[in-house]
Amino acid sequence: MYTSVYTFGILKMSELKLRKVGNSLTMTVPVHVAERMKVREGDSVYLTELPGEGYRLTPHDPALVEQLKVMDDLMSRYPNTLKALSE
Repeated sequence: MYTSVYTFGILKMSELKLRKVGNSLTMTVPVHVAERMKVREGDSVYLTELPGEGYRLTPHDPALVEQLKVMDDLMSRYPNTLKALSE
């Protein structure tokens, strides 16, 4: 399948095709994009709405990343308390 790739300076944009499957639309991700994202058939990817206009497609859950950042902050601020709680 032919995929269009557009280059704007350092940014690359790949064209994704939408197809109807039953009552849903599916996106076809080009192999070179899947390889770069390190995803394969059956994996979950996450579509995040960005401020303003636009979306980001990522192979990880952005909400989990935010939770891990909060946890890291708490662990660095309260190491003694967390150690005492674990005993």
